[in-house]
Amino acid sequence: MSAAVGKTAVDTVVWDFGAVLFRWRPRVLLAASLPSRVKDDISAAHWHEQFFQSFGGDWAEFDRGTVEVDDLAGRIARRTGLTEAEALAVIEAVPHELQPLVDTVGLVHALHERGVRQFYLSNMPAPYADHLEREYAFVRDFEDGLFSGRVQLIKPDAAIFALAEQRFGLVPERTVFIDDHPKNVEAARARGWQAVLATQHAAIHQGLDELGLLG
Repeated sequence: MSAAVGKTAVDTVVWDFGAVLFRWRPRVLLAASLPSRVKDDISAAHWHEQFFQSFGGDWAEFDRGTVEVDDLAGRIARRTGLTEAEALAVIEAVPHELQPLVDTVGLVHALHERGVRQFYLSNMPAPYADHLEREYAFVRDFEDGLFSGRVQLIKPDAAIFALAEQRFGLVPERTVFIDDHPKNVEAARARGWQAVLATQHAAIHQGLDELGLLG
Protein backbone atom coordinates (compact mmCIF):
# COMPACT_ATOMS: atom_id res chain seq x y z
CA MET A 1 0.00 0.00 0.00
CA SER A 2 1.42 3.38 -0.90
CA ALA A 3 1.52 6.35 1.46
CA ALA A 4 -1.61 8.47 1.52
CA VAL A 5 -1.69 11.37 -0.92
CA GLY A 6 -0.86 14.68 0.75
CA LYS A 7 1.03 13.12 3.67
CA THR A 8 4.76 13.59 4.19
CA ALA A 9 6.54 10.40 3.14
CA VAL A 10 7.99 8.42 6.02
CA ASP A 11 11.50 7.07 5.43
CA THR A 12 12.71 6.29 8.96
CA VAL A 13 11.56 3.76 11.57
CA VAL A 14 12.50 3.93 15.25
CA TRP A 15 11.82 0.75 17.20
CA ASP A 16 11.27 -0.01 20.85
CA PHE A 17 12.71 -3.38 21.94
CA GLY A 18 10.79 -4.98 24.83
CA ALA A 19 7.42 -6.48 23.80
CA VAL A 20 7.99 -5.17 20.26
CA LEU A 21 11.11 -6.91 18.93
CA PHE A 22 11.81 -9.02 21.99
CA ARG A 23 9.45 -11.16 24.06
CA TRP A 24 8.53 -9.57 27.39
CA ARG A 25 6.19 -11.46 29.73
CA PRO A 26 6.92 -10.15 33.23
CA ARG A 27 4.27 -12.23 35.00
CA VAL A 28 5.57 -15.42 33.39
CA LEU A 29 9.08 -14.39 34.39
CA LEU A 30 8.01 -13.80 37.99
CA ALA A 31 6.19 -17.15 38.18
CA ALA A 32 9.30 -18.98 36.97
CA SER A 33 11.68 -17.04 39.24
CA LEU A 34 9.50 -16.91 42.39
CA PRO A 35 7.51 -20.16 42.34
CA SER A 36 6.89 -20.09 46.10
CA ARG A 37 5.27 -16.66 45.86
CA VAL A 38 3.58 -16.56 42.45
CA LYS A 39 0.98 -19.32 42.38
CA ASP A 40 -1.98 -17.88 40.43
CA ASP A 41 -3.15 -14.85 38.47
CA ILE A 42 -3.86 -12.82 41.60
CA SER A 43 -0.43 -13.34 43.13
CA ALA A 44 1.18 -12.77 39.71
CA ALA A 45 -0.57 -9.40 39.41
CA HIS A 46 0.46 -8.50 42.97
CA TRP A 47 4.14 -9.27 42.47
CA HIS A 48 4.19 -7.67 39.04
CA GLU A 49 3.11 -4.37 40.59
CA GLN A 50 5.32 -4.75 43.67
CA PHE A 51 8.44 -5.68 41.77
CA PHE A 52 8.29 -3.44 38.70
CA GLN A 53 6.14 -0.59 40.10
CA SER A 54 4.56 -0.06 36.68
CA PHE A 55 8.16 0.37 35.49
CA GLY A 56 8.54 3.41 37.71
CA GLY A 57 10.33 3.80 41.04
CA ASP A 58 13.40 1.61 41.56
CA TRP A 59 13.01 -0.14 38.21
CA ALA A 60 12.84 3.19 36.36
CA GLU A 61 16.12 4.19 37.98
CA PHE A 62 17.62 0.89 36.81
CA ASP A 63 16.34 1.65 33.31
CA ARG A 64 17.86 5.12 33.61
CA GLY A 65 21.25 3.72 34.55
CA THR A 66 21.43 5.38 37.96
CA VAL A 67 21.07 2.16 40.01
CA GLU A 68 23.30 -0.93 39.72
CA VAL A 69 22.05 -4.53 39.97
CA ASP A 70 23.10 -5.20 43.57
CA ASP A 71 21.65 -1.92 44.80
CA LEU A 72 18.42 -2.59 42.91
CA ALA A 73 18.09 -6.04 44.50
CA GLY A 74 18.55 -4.52 47.94
CA ARG A 75 16.01 -1.78 47.31
CA ILE A 76 13.41 -4.24 46.03
CA ALA A 77 13.99 -6.58 48.96
CA ARG A 78 13.57 -3.80 51.52
CA ARG A 79 10.48 -2.44 49.81
CA THR A 80 8.66 -5.73 49.11
CA GLY A 81 9.75 -8.23 51.75
CA LEU A 82 11.47 -10.47 49.21
CA THR A 83 14.94 -11.68 50.07
CA GLU A 84 17.79 -10.11 48.15
CA ALA A 85 18.44 -13.52 46.58
CA GLU A 86 14.85 -13.67 45.33
CA ALA A 87 15.04 -10.15 43.90
CA LEU A 88 18.36 -10.94 42.24
CA ALA A 89 16.93 -14.13 40.73
CA VAL A 90 14.26 -12.11 38.92
CA ILE A 91 16.71 -9.44 37.78
CA GLU A 92 19.13 -12.03 36.42
CA ALA A 93 16.36 -13.96 34.63
CA VAL A 94 15.33 -11.00 32.46
CA PRO A 95 17.89 -11.53 29.65
CA HIS A 96 16.64 -15.09 29.17
CA GLU A 97 13.07 -13.80 28.81
CA LEU A 98 14.10 -11.30 26.12
CA GLN A 99 13.90 -13.62 23.12
CA PRO A 100 13.49 -12.21 19.58
CA LEU A 101 9.93 -12.08 18.21
CA VAL A 102 10.39 -13.70 14.82
CA ASP A 103 7.57 -11.90 12.99
CA THR A 104 8.58 -8.38 13.94
CA VAL A 105 12.29 -9.10 13.50
CA GLY A 106 11.29 -10.18 9.99
CA LEU A 107 9.94 -6.69 9.42
CA VAL A 108 13.30 -5.23 10.44
CA HIS A 109 15.01 -7.43 7.86
CA ALA A 110 12.43 -6.50 5.18
CA LEU A 111 12.85 -2.78 5.82
CA HIS A 112 16.62 -3.16 5.85
CA GLU A 113 16.46 -4.78 2.40
CA ARG A 114 14.35 -1.85 1.17
CA GLY A 115 16.94 0.65 2.41
CA VAL A 116 14.70 2.17 5.08
CA ARG A 117 16.65 3.93 7.84
CA GLN A 118 16.11 2.13 11.14
CA PHE A 119 17.08 2.98 14.70
CA TYR A 120 16.09 1.81 18.16
CA LEU A 121 15.05 3.75 21.24
CA SER A 122 14.63 1.43 24.20
CA ASN A 123 14.25 1.70 27.96
CA MET A 124 16.87 -0.91 28.70
CA PRO A 125 19.38 -1.16 31.57
CA ALA A 126 22.98 -1.37 30.39
CA PRO A 127 23.57 -5.03 31.42
CA TYR A 128 20.60 -6.16 29.34
CA ALA A 129 21.63 -3.92 26.43
CA ASP A 130 25.08 -5.53 26.47
CA HIS A 131 23.46 -8.97 26.37
CA LEU A 132 21.18 -8.17 23.43
CA GLU A 133 23.99 -6.65 21.37
CA ARG A 134 26.21 -9.64 22.07
CA GLU A 135 23.65 -12.35 21.38
CA TYR A 136 21.57 -11.13 18.41
CA ALA A 137 23.16 -10.27 15.08
CA PHE A 138 20.05 -8.59 13.69
CA VAL A 139 20.73 -5.61 15.97
CA ARG A 140 23.42 -4.70 13.42
CA ASP A 141 20.68 -4.00 10.86
CA PHE A 142 20.03 -0.78 12.76
CA GLU A 143 21.92 2.32 11.76
CA ASP A 144 22.21 3.40 15.40
CA GLY A 145 20.27 3.29 18.65
CA LEU A 146 19.83 4.57 22.18
CA PHE A 147 19.50 2.51 25.32
CA SER A 148 18.19 4.43 28.31
CA GLY A 149 20.71 2.90 30.71
CA ARG A 150 23.61 4.29 28.70
CA VAL A 151 22.35 7.86 28.33
CA GLN A 152 20.60 8.19 31.72
CA LEU A 153 17.34 9.27 30.12
CA ILE A 154 14.12 7.26 29.82
CA LYS A 155 10.92 7.31 27.81
CA PRO A 156 8.46 9.00 27.91
CA ASP A 157 10.64 11.99 28.91
CA ALA A 158 10.89 14.45 26.04
CA ALA A 159 14.66 14.69 26.52
CA ILE A 160 15.37 11.20 25.21
CA PHE A 161 13.31 11.86 22.08
CA ALA A 162 15.19 15.14 21.57
CA LEU A 163 18.49 13.29 21.93
CA ALA A 164 17.37 10.71 19.38
CA GLU A 165 16.46 13.46 16.91
CA GLN A 166 19.88 15.04 17.30
CA ARG A 167 21.95 11.87 17.30
CA PHE A 168 20.12 10.12 14.46
CA GLY A 169 19.50 13.23 12.35
CA LEU A 170 15.75 12.61 12.36
CA VAL A 171 13.13 14.64 10.54
CA PRO A 172 10.17 14.17 12.92
CA GLU A 173 7.42 14.16 10.32
CA ARG A 174 9.34 11.59 8.25
CA THR A 175 9.84 9.30 11.25
CA VAL A 176 7.56 6.60 12.64
CA PHE A 177 8.06 5.30 16.17
CA ILE A 178 6.86 1.84 17.22
CA ASP A 179 6.30 1.18 20.93
CA ASP A 180 3.97 -0.88 23.11
CA HIS A 181 3.34 1.80 25.79
CA PRO A 182 0.69 4.47 25.03
CA LYS A 183 2.56 7.16 26.99
CA ASN A 184 5.69 6.63 24.89
CA VAL A 185 3.65 6.80 21.69
CA GLU A 186 1.99 10.02 22.89
CA ALA A 187 5.40 11.51 23.74
CA ALA A 188 6.68 10.78 20.23
CA ARG A 189 3.59 12.29 18.62
CA ALA A 190 3.98 15.40 20.79
CA ARG A 191 7.33 15.98 19.05
CA GLY A 192 5.77 15.63 15.61
CA TRP A 193 6.74 12.01 15.00
CA GLN A 194 4.29 9.55 13.56
CA ALA A 195 3.78 6.53 15.77
CA VAL A 196 2.31 3.04 15.90
CA LEU A 197 1.07 1.49 19.14
CA ALA A 198 2.43 -2.06 19.03
CA THR A 199 -0.44 -4.03 20.51
CA GLN A 200 0.47 -7.06 18.37
CA HIS A 201 2.43 -7.94 15.24
CA ALA A 202 -0.58 -7.33 12.97
CA ALA A 203 -0.89 -3.74 14.24
CA ILE A 204 2.78 -3.08 13.51
CA HIS A 205 2.54 -4.58 10.02
CA GLN A 206 -0.62 -2.60 9.26
CA GLY A 207 0.87 0.66 10.52
CA LEU A 208 4.02 0.27 8.44
CA ASP A 209 2.00 -0.77 5.39
CA GLU A 210 -0.31 2.22 5.66
CA LEU A 211 2.76 4.47 5.67
CA GLY A 212 3.95 2.90 2.43
CA LEU A 213 7.01 1.23 3.91
CA LEU A 214 6.24 -2.38 3.04
CA GLY A 215 4.95 -2.28 -0.49
